[in-house]
Formats: sequence, structure tokens, C-alpha cells
Amino acid sequence: MNALLHTLASMPLPTDAVRLFHGRGGLHAGCEHWTLDFYPPVWVLTSFQPVPDEALATIGAALAARWEQLAPGQPLNWVFQTRLEGRADTRLMAGSVPDQHAVGEDGTRYFVHVLRGQNHGLFLDMAEGRRWVRALAAEKPRLKVLNLFAYTCAFSVVALQAGARQVVNVDMSHGALAIGQQNHRLNGVATGASFLPHDIFSSWGKINRSGPYDLVIVDPPSYQKGSFVAGKDYARLLRRLPDLLAPGGHALLCLNAPELGPDFLTEPMQTLAPELTLVQRLPNPPAFADAAPERALKVLVYRAPG
Repeated sequence: MNALLHTLASMPLPTDAVRLFHGRGGLHAGCEHWTLDFYPPVWVLTSFQPVPDEALATIGAALAARWEQLAPGQPLNWVFQTRLEGRADTRLMAGSVPDQHAVGEDGTRYFVHVLRGQNHGLFLDMAEGRRWVRALAAEKPRLKVLNLFAYTCAFSVVALQAGARQVVNVDMSHGALAIGQQNHRLNGVATGASFLPHDIFSSWGKINRSGPYDLVIVDPPSYQKGSFVAGKDYARLLRRLPDLLAPGGHALLCLNAPELGPDFLTEPMQTLAPELTLVQRLPNPPAFADAAPERALKVLVYRAPG
């Protein structure tokens, strides 16, 4: 626990939503089950194994002491979540959480919900992916974008902010897309976005009719029972890419499954979409450094022939 306590004692006060401690990366012996995130103005501490009350009290005291140094006289708001076998138990430990909780990243605002579920509305490890999409949309104005497994549509918001003309967001979850629509309104970019609450695998006709696309974003869950299992379903997406992409278009392929390395994507791409060229693997945010990069989030950029 020492590495986490050291981080608490020396951490800055961020203005954006960010991860401060990533024990899951395996770089801090004895702290592999801990993560600490800041969704201003709320701290979110997560453990992936049971935690004794004494340890939690020690961490809470360290967080309170550092908060008093960073923001004297301001209330401390923090949440603790335990994740075990796919279930999450979440507790408000001190302070409060805003009813309409919006956080920032690079000048863009997103609604989050840190008191329910394991996914809080914004995946912090995908920050570099969002920056890449913003840069591409700024470099090539009026892009047409397909955002598969759109969740709360963060990619769509940054693409439209940077100059994209159209984004088609597809996700099975009506609730996630509803938050995505709120995110668009929050940032004043509602025009140009569409939202399809459909199963992607049964909606290719509708998806194809809106194409071809200058950018296709594929950011699926690694495992979602009854919906998507990366090990067997990802290849079904990859074979669609050549028909979906406009000449010179890009595909952003994301995979967050520690048991699957980058070759899980690169090898089938050589067979299923050989005309697409691998451009780069995007770096993950420094806070998500991992002792085994092949286990960390994989974000690969491919390009169609021009």
C-alpha cells in the first residue's frame, strides 16, 4: 500500500478528469488491486479485491490530509468502489456527488456517474484516442465518422468539435446513447450527430447506407454477455472495414482485454482486410503505464488505400 500512500502524499490537484494511481499496471508491488481517479470534484478509489477496514481508513486519512493541503477549507468528496467477480459495490465515503456531474478533458465536458456501475461515463484510458480523433478531424475537415459501440459518444463530441460534418453513433444501450446526446448538447455540437440504438451485427444494412466513412471507430467491450465477446466477435467487425471506409479513410481499432495482445488484431487484419495499412499504435496516457504493454489497452490506427 506504500506506493498508493506516496502518490496521495505528493499528488497535484488536477483540473481535468484523470487517473492518479494505476496499480493495475503492475508497476507497484502490493498495490496491483488499487486505482485512484479524479472526476472533479470527486475522488474515486477502486479496489479489485476485498479491503480491510483499517487499510481503507488509512487511505482515507491520507487523502483527507492531502486534500487539506491542496484545497484548504473545501469539502472532500470521495467514493470507494470494490469490484469482485463482475460485481461492483460503491460507497460514498465523504462529502457529496453533484446531481449533474460534468467533468472536463482538453476543454470538452462530459457527464459522468461515479455512484453507479463499473463504467462511469468516460473511459480515462482512452484520452489519447480522443486526442487523435480531434487532431484528424481538425486536419481533414468535414469528415464522415462511424462510431461503433459509441457508449456515451465521447469520440463523436470531439470529432464534431474539431470540424467533422457527420457522426453516426451506434450502441445497443438506449441509456448510454441518451447520455451521449446530453454530452453533445453540453458542448453545443448536436448538429451532425445521429444515434442508432441497435445491435451492430443486425444493422449492417442501415450502417452501410450512411457510408462510406472517412473514419470508423471500433471500441467494443472485451466481454459483454449476449452482445459481444472479443475472442469470437471482433473478426466479424474487421472483415467489414474495407467496405465501410472511403478511399484514404482511417480505422481506429480499440481492444481492452489483458489476455489478448496486439497480434489479436494485427494478424486477422492481414487476412480479412489486407488492403488496410497499419499506421501506428497510439500510446496510452502516462498514468496508465503498464509493466506488460501487450496487456494494456491497445489502440491501433489503420488506413485504407487512397
